[in-house]
Amino acid sequence: MTKYVVYKRVSRKSQGESGLGLEAQQRDIDIFLSTYAADPEVIATFTEVQSGADDDRPELAKALALVRATPGCELLVAKLDRLSRRVSYIAKLMEDKRAPFRVACMPNADPFQLHLYAALGEQEREFISRRTIAALGAAKARGAKLGGLRPHTDRRNAALRAQADAHAAKCIMVIGPMREARKTYAEIAATLQAMNIPTARGGRWNDVTVARIVKRMEQPAEAA
Repeated sequence: MTKYVVYKRVSRKSQGESGLGLEAQQRDIDIFLSTYAADPEVIATFTEVQSGADDDRPELAKALALVRATPGCELLVAKLDRLSRRVSYIAKLMEDKRAPFRVACMPNADPFQLHLYAALGEQEREFISRRTIAALGAAKARGAKLGGLRPHTDRRNAALRAQADAHAAKCIMVIGPMREARKTYAEIAATLQAMNIPTARGGRWNDVTVARIVKRMEQPAEAA
């Protein structure tokens, strides 16, 4: 029997009140417990409303303390970014042998894959932020008024473009070396799928989705 301490986190109070973010996390946790865990026992659940960029989170501290105090216990989170959005924090926690953790949506990931995914996620968020700022600056330079309904749409579209570019930049860190090793698109897709790196739309990787990523990164950056 493996004991688990479940930790769930949302960044905004509205997410916590609506239950939307928490429900999705609980769904993934339930799938893990019913499919990948042998005779699991959840001994406690902690829920927090706080940014994942903050390392000082009271509920997470309580969850980790309980894991450390309970033999044969692991911390269980739905996604890696629910634990932390900082790769430095993830790396530090990996070194703590008294506080092992599992990620429900990456049930077979080894420490190397978790560390890589944390690093890629951090890079993606930084890229999105910089891309959005650049897009808004370019829109302002063209005379667009930043305020009201249309600018809100512009900002949303800029953010979506930034997110797509950031996702491609993250994936190319895995795709690039494999392309240099003359791996086929199908072989690359299989590797990305095995690493549980999601596609832009959350589907399965195939040779077409890999080719799109490569094409996007080979094109000049779109003027925002």
